[in-house]
Amino acid sequence: MSDLGRKGLGDQVQEKVTPDSQKSTLDKASESASGAYDKAASSVQPEGDKSATQKVGDATRSGGDNAQNQGQGILGSAQESLGNAAQSVQDTLSGSKK
Repeated sequence: MSDLGRKGLGDQVQEKVTPDSQKSTLDKASESASGAYDKAASSVQPEGDKSATQKVGDATRSGGDNAQNQGQGILGSAQESLGNAAQSVQDTLSGSKK
């Protein structure tokens, strides 16, 4: 059961396990909007007012968000390193130095 105005844990799980290829554009947009609302509601709703299942859902999503952010940071670093390496190779081949 979810708290008033919040996504239920079952709804959150269902959205995650359903492949995007099986979702319509409307489904994706709806999930995105309701997910953003739920994330905002999670941050303003006092912990003491949350049901046990809502606490689990919020904690799970928070952990997933943190992992995603860390992954994006690593990807960004890798892309920057590759870009620098490519520039270095290009500089070497063209004979110019910085």
